[in-house]
Amino acid sequence: QVRLVESGGGLVQAGVSLRLSCTASGRTSRMGWFRQAPGKEREFVATINWSGGGTYYADSAKGRFTISRDNAKNTVFLQMNSLKSEDTAVYYCAADRYGIIRRGYEYDYWGQGTQVTVSS
Repeated sequence: QVRLVESGGGLVQAGVSLRLSCTASGRTSRMGWFRQAPGKEREFVATINWSGGGTYYADSAKGRFTISRDNAKNTVFLQMNSLKSEDTAVYYCAADRYGIIRRGYEYDYWGQGTQVTVSS
C-alpha cells in the first residue's frame, strides 16, 4: 500500500499562483490530481504518466495548470496560475501502483486532500 500526502494548499487571492505537491511513500505509475468543490462531485484536473512525457488536462485546467513529477522524490506537482474563485476546492492526489498502465479516472491510491481557497 502506497501512501500519498498532499501539501501546498492555502488561502490566496484571485490571480496569483500556487503549487501543490504530493509525495508518495513508494514508486507509482501514473499520477493525477482531482478536486472537489463544496456541494459538487469530485472532478478530474490533470494526469501524468510515469515518465512525465505524457500529460492530460481537464478543459478547466488547460493553459493555467501544469502537472509535473520528480520520480527521484516520488513526487507530483500541480502548478496553478491565474487562480480563480471557481478553483476553490479540496485537491486530491491520486496514483496507480507501479507497473500498471491504465487509462480512465480510477486510481489505486488516493491522498487525503489539501484545501485551496481563492478569494475574489
